[in-house]
Amino acid sequence: MTHADDVTWMERAIELSRKCPPAEGAFSVGAIIVSADGEELAHGYSRETDAHVHAEESALAKLTADDPRLAGATLYSTLEPCSERKSRPLTCTQLILRSPIRRVVIAWREPSLLVADCVGVETLRTKGIEVGELSDLADQARAVNAHLLT
Repeated sequence: MTHADDVTWMERAIELSRKCPPAEGAFSVGAIIVSADGEELAHGYSRETDAHVHAEESALAKLTADDPRLAGATLYSTLEPCSERKSRPLTCTQLILRSPIRRVVIAWREPSLLVADCVGVETLRTKGIEVGELSDLADQARAVNAHLLT
């Protein structure tokens, strides 16, 4: 994927994040999984299927873990994948690590608002996942979460 492709997919993920029902104490996040040849495989957003589902979790749940297209896929998420979670047994970081996905692109690192020290990016990188950051789109991802940041 080129940088321009990454920007296009992240802009789409930001659009998805706008579909999230705003919730006190929860970020609105969009996620898209894209195959190596540029095909959207799945997408999700926070609270899409229940009050606790995260965007990455929702997108990953729409595919089987052994889907061969995941090996070359990129997961785009408007926010750093969570590394702590109370509502589910696995964090989004753990779910990504259990998948064949080896590339993740984010727009915004999780601030210490709800979790003191999110280490999703660092954990993924330590485990050999390539993580890209599109910090030039962070303001757009943050804007969707103005309900938490004011």
